[in-house]
Amino acid sequence: MAERPYTLLSCGISLDGYLDAASGERLVLSNEADLDRVDAVRAECDAILVGAATVRNDNPRLLVRTPARQRARVARGLCPSPMKVTVTHRAELDACGNFFAAGDSEKLVYCTSAAVRDARSRLGGVATVVDGGEPVRVRHVSEDLRRRGVRRLMVEGGGSVHTQFLTEGLADELHLVVAPFFVGTSRAHRFVGDGAFPWHPGRRARLEEVRQIGDVVLLRYALSSRFGSEEEA
Repeated sequence: MAERPYTLLSCGISLDGYLDAASGERLVLSNEADLDRVDAVRAECDAILVGAATVRNDNPRLLVRTPARQRARVARGLCPSPMKVTVTHRAELDACGNFFAAGDSEKLVYCTSAAVRDARSRLGGVATVVDGGEPVRVRHVSEDLRRRGVRRLMVEGGGSVHTQFLTEGLADELHLVVAPFFVGTSRAHRFVGDGAFPWHPGRRARLEEVRQIGDVVLLRYALSSRFGSEEEA
């Protein structure tokens, strides 16, 4: 079996398990202290992966924010922020969006074979477009990233991407932050969709840490035998 990076999933949810609001406006689930924790985790990763819907809807920068952490990465011979990666079917992405325009790190776009030519025409000047197959499979993406030198991958959503990494057994660790409020509508998107997950009533995930961070709670789960091993470093 081909190697893949140590993979950490990071997500914030409401008390009723939603990632966003049905209104289309960005839902703030974290707080400043937790955002600083996320920044520290990002600084230790080689790449950050998000789905195309997250790129379109949230317009994320996906950068290490703290100058001291940026300098520490540069001192190790790295870019100030990790490589940015997205997975898309149609590659309908804005080349001027923050994902592409913010920061000097490498950007990768994995898209379906049918969309490669168009994607390279529109995005080739700001990112490396990779043929991800038909359809794009996250296992292929993960293995290709490892061949490109990514040893530690942080996956920041959205729900479809989290679902794929979890159901295919590609996650080693989960950081789930719970915000102290309800969204209250099934029109919003949940943390994961339907699927055959490796963790179920007969095989429970191992809870490694519970930490209060202001008004949110971090739940840290070990999802593979690689948790805490040298592969994590």
